Amino acid sequence: VSDINANDNTISFLNGLILHSGEATGDVNEAALRRIQIREAIKAHFEKEQALFSQGIKVLSLFFIDEVAKYRSYNEAGEQSGEYALMFEEEYNAHLNEVRTLEDTPYQRHLKGIETSRTHSGYFSVDKKTKRLVNPDVARRGEAAGEANDVDAYDLILKDKETLLQFPTEKDDLLTHHKKQVRFIFSHSALREGWDNPNVFVICTLKHTENNVSRRQEVGRGMRLCRNQNGDRMDDPAIVHQINILTVVANESYKDFVAGLQKDISANLSSRPKQANEAYFKDKVLKTATGDVKVTPQMAKAIEKYLTRQGYTDDNDKVTAAYHQAKEAGSLAALPAELQPYQEQIFKLVDSVFSDAQLPEPENELNVRENPTNTNLNKKEFLELWNRINRKAAYTVHFDTEELVAKCIQALDKELKVTPLHYNVTEGEQTDQVTYESIKAGEGFVISENETEKLLITAQSAVRYDLLGKLTESTQLTRRTIARILEGISKATFRFYKMNPEDFILKTGTVINEQKATVIVEHLSYDQVKETYGLDIFTQQKKQDLAKGFKAQRHVCDYVFTDSGTERTFVENLDANEKDVVVYAKLPKTFFIPTPVGHYTPDWAIAFQEGRVKHVYFVAETKGDMSSMSMRKIEDCKIECARKFFAKITSDQVKYEFLTTYEKLMELVK
Repeated sequence: VSDINANDNTISFLNGLILHSGEATGDVNEAALRRIQIREAIKAHFEKEQALFSQGIKVLSLFFIDEVAKYRSYNEAGEQSGEYALMFEEEYNAHLNEVRTLEDTPYQRHLKGIETSRTHSGYFSVDKKTKRLVNPDVARRGEAAGEANDVDAYDLILKDKETLLQFPTEKDDLLTHHKKQVRFIFSHSALREGWDNPNVFVICTLKHTENNVSRRQEVGRGMRLCRNQNGDRMDDPAIVHQINILTVVANESYKDFVAGLQKDISANLSSRPKQANEAYFKDKVLKTATGDVKVTPQMAKAIEKYLTRQGYTDDNDKVTAAYHQAKEAGSLAALPAELQPYQEQIFKLVDSVFSDAQLPEPENELNVRENPTNTNLNKKEFLELWNRINRKAAYTVHFDTEELVAKCIQALDKELKVTPLHYNVTEGEQTDQVTYESIKAGEGFVISENETEKLLITAQSAVRYDLLGKLTESTQLTRRTIARILEGISKATFRFYKMNPEDFILKTGTVINEQKATVIVEHLSYDQVKETYGLDIFTQQKKQDLAKGFKAQRHVCDYVFTDSGTERTFVENLDANEKDVVVYAKLPKTFFIPTPVGHYTPDWAIAFQEGRVKHVYFVAETKGDMSSMSMRKIEDCKIECARKFFAKITSDQVKYEFLTTYEKLMELVK
């Protein structure tokens, strides 16, 4: 062993091998690997269950296996537990002993009321003659390759879906009580559409990866918003990404699993352009305030050169991670002078090109740990700041419908630009020399011409659109109000609807929502309610990879996790200012201000040294770019709501401001 790194949970050996926590190497047999997987899945299940039980959410775990006999087998004595079932019960009981305590809490009572033999169950096909569990038939009667004909299992788990989501109670009859105890599900494939159970939080693949069953399909079994005991979907924007996290215990290395998953996702995405080159940019139309501008061949070449020179595209003209990182940090290199008037439109074109760098990479949960709070949380200065901002409030809005209708009509006539439908005409011809091998390889024909044209006048469509209904749904306004807006816009604007109905509905809804947000903010007021936020919101944050965080000295937690390069630079400067800054916190998403356009969470709460600054208590929002080009109107409205909230709830005690840099913060407080 050459190094043991507790930060990223790795051990390095002198031969160059690096192992992460949970990985095995050397003379390890198949059974040992599967036992490790089962152990890790049970551990992940208990961690999620302990965190979610108090919120009334039941956690389910799903195991994929390739042979029913490994879960249930049969001999002369009858039905027997297979090797996976035996492994599971051994590992479950071992981990149960670690999490059980003598405390008389609801969760501990819940654990004591569950029998080990009842908490796992298999959902498989049943042979109609022998009544025994069997492997399902695959790829029969024209079904897709890799899809199992698990009809009996499919029906059973669908019928029991609601039961599986419930905790067992003393009022249940015996059969229902047994079903509700099930928390771990073993299945052969469960890949039929409609199988999904929303409360699957852990998936463990105890089988060899097959080319005809993609990781995307397997992961999809757990990619659902969970429900609590009342049947409510846990989709509150403030906590949705903290609660709905799927853990996959894969039968391959983390890197191989992620690479395969990304490949599956990329291969199944819709046909977006994948190369940002001269051919892509040429003839594109840029929508500007003064009119449409067509990208000339010279402009297209200049854009391509700019992207290549800055390292924003690679040798294959694919957009690189460097572009996305620079855009997020607000540090994109300046465009050539002749292109700068169209900066916003050009970067929108680049953003529309698909890039592997845009795919979210799953976290390696073996590396994630709790981010502990420290003594800064209990400092007098932070407690005084917290007591000023931890108030909850309700808002009241009074606005004039006539004013809203007028603003929407004006904005739609001025701003609405609908993308025409395009069609692609491809001409090809058969090659002169055609062989069996060339036909098999798909090379018997070659493309001779490829041309894209706009469909300016649409033919009468058989699709009926509920224009009023769709806009009512997306804007939460009445059908009457929507009708008045559409009646008021010009004929030229409404003509866009015929050109591209779906794009018209989408963009019209966006414009109306932006105007609604503006009108609402002007007529909004806050009133404090009795409830307040507790300090425990800093201890309930999701686990993260500490190696990716910033090790802080003055933050209330040991590490700070930032959302962009701008935030990272801001916090590094903030933490280094030992003369002025006493303590600060990155506010969690569970701390939010309600607004008519969605919940809003400011970025930072800062307590400065009294006597050294004008504003001792400060709440800040940091963004890379304050220009109207980069800020959506709805985001701007949320910030205006926050100004009203702090002005009413904290009066002059706390200063709230929107910033772009640390230097701007110091200008305001000094």
